[in-house]
Amino acid sequence: MIAILTAAILAIALTVLAGTVPDLAWLPAAALAAWLVLAFLVLRRRGRSRPADAPRPVVVDGSNVMHWDDGTPDLAPVRAVVERLTAAGYAPGVMFDANAGYLLRGRYLRDRDFAGLLGLPRDRVMVVPKGTQADSYILTAARDMGAVIVTNDRFRDWAEQFPEVRDRGHLIRGGFRDGALRLALPGDPPLAGSGPGR
Repeated sequence: MIAILTAAILAIALTVLAGTVPDLAWLPAAALAAWLVLAFLVLRRRGRSRPADAPRPVVVDGSNVMHWDDGTPDLAPVRAVVERLTAAGYAPGVMFDANAGYLLRGRYLRDRDFAGLLGLPRDRVMVVPKGTQADSYILTAARDMGAVIVTNDRFRDWAEQFPEVRDRGHLIRGGFRDGALRLALPGDPPLAGSGPGR
């Protein structure tokens, strides 16, 4: 990956030195993609070298969980899930679709906005780039960190590329019943009667 980034930078530098100005319209998207790949590589390295007693990483599908209480977008279910996971010894990170801020506040919200609203460090919250869905980012991050995913999404469209979504316990389902959060964490009773999104 570093070799690819170095080659891209070198190609741009040589083009500029040759006196031609390249069309750099693609540069912001490429820089964002490179940053995301590097961030996940760092997280993957952290995940592999964590001590046995360190909290287990878990990726929370924020755009799914925010609908769990009554189907209306709200951060309260996400906060409740983060608190429950932390109390159970997990290290939660939350990912949102780019439109999550519009659904919640009527405007785009960045990583740092959600981090502040959730009371999490900035490096534990990610809003995917505009025009994309979080699914591939969630699945890639979970794979790279050896994490489970909290969501009611089955990721059926991604099962061929990410067969681990079929593994028992990889996707932690949840919802609210009688106002109480229920998660299908290992060792918890099954979630009988929790329908989709609930």
